[in-house]
Order: sequence, then structure tokens, then C-alpha cells
Amino acid sequence: MTQPTVIHLVRHGEVHNPTGVLYARLPGFRLSARGQQQARAAGEALRARPLATLFSSPQQRAQETAALIAAARGGCDVRVEPLIDEILTPHQGRPLAEMEAAGWDLYTGIPAGYERPVDILRRTQAFINRVRAEHAGQEVAAVTHGDIITFMILWASGVPVDGADPGDRFELLVRLGLPEVYPATASISTFTYSSAALDAVPAFSYLRPY
Repeated sequence: MTQPTVIHLVRHGEVHNPTGVLYARLPGFRLSARGQQQARAAGEALRARPLATLFSSPQQRAQETAALIAAARGGCDVRVEPLIDEILTPHQGRPLAEMEAAGWDLYTGIPAGYERPVDILRRTQAFINRVRAEHAGQEVAAVTHGDIITFMILWASGVPVDGADPGDRFELLVRLGLPEVYPATASISTFTYSSAALDAVPAFSYLRPY
């Protein structure tokens, strides 16, 4: 491979959430006015990048973010990709205050049929591997969600995604160089693969473009 393969994982912009619930895969959650500004900032940061294609999670907030990124580039197609969808959790619809009081632990003791960190990482890497095969030596961007990005960052840094409570994960992200404890809305996490080997570990960089 003469050129690296570069994959930008963009978190969607801030969401209009007046009732303060964990929206997860619930329908009808759009970007706030501030989230639209954030998405435009991400679009400006990516405008000069030679993107071969732009992907989006199926969620409304992600597709709106992707559309604003596409508009910053003068328009381009957006490919909806289920593998980078929001996590499947039994906690969706619960008050954010309740989740904060529980330390943002979305995974301990959840029933069968819902996703755990290793499940999320597995499908994210399936997407990444397909992109690496289809767009070797190119750059792509994909609008997705915070935990999808978090688990990719931890994996790329050699940190197991299971076995640590959320507080430990938040601390780890800061130690790994993030300026915040969780990927910010409309932040860009870039994974650069310099080898075509299937087990290659990418270099990682992070940008909050506003």
C-alpha cells in the first residue's frame, strides 16, 4: 500500500433534547441550533480533505450532521451505514440525571439481546475493515456516536474495552490525549492505517473543530 488509509469518525452535533433523556435509538432527535453550528465546523475542518465517500449512522442527528458536512464540500452523497449505528441499550428513554447518578454505566447487568462494549467494537471494526478493503489508500469520513468512537480509540491504544467501569474509561481517554473525558459532539477522531495487514493498528488523532 503506497498511501495510508485514513478514516475520520465524526461524532454527531449536539442534539435538541428538552426532556433530558438518553435518546439512544429513539426516533425524532434532531440537531440543536448549536449542534448545527458544530456540524458546520466539522464540515469546514474536513472541507479540504480528499474524501472518497461520506458515511452516516441511520440516526436523524447523524444524518443531519453528515448533510451539513456534505454541504461544506459543495454537496456529496451520504451512505447510510447500520454498522455505525448508536448502541442498542435497554436504558434509552431514561432521564439523563438518572444515568449520571449511575456513573454512566450503560452495560453492567444488562439483559441478553443488548450490546456490550465488545459487541459494539466488533461491528465497528467490521465497518472499518470493509472500508479499508474498498477504499485502500484513500480517506473517508463517517458520522457516528460517542461510544462507537470511544471503543475504537481505546482499542487503537491497546486498552481492552471490557472490564473497566465508565469512570476508568473517561480517565483513560484523557490520559490518551483527549482534551475532554468523552468525544465531544462534532469532534473528529482520525484513524490512519499505514499497513494493509488486517491486524494493523492505526495511529490516532483527535480534533474538536470549534
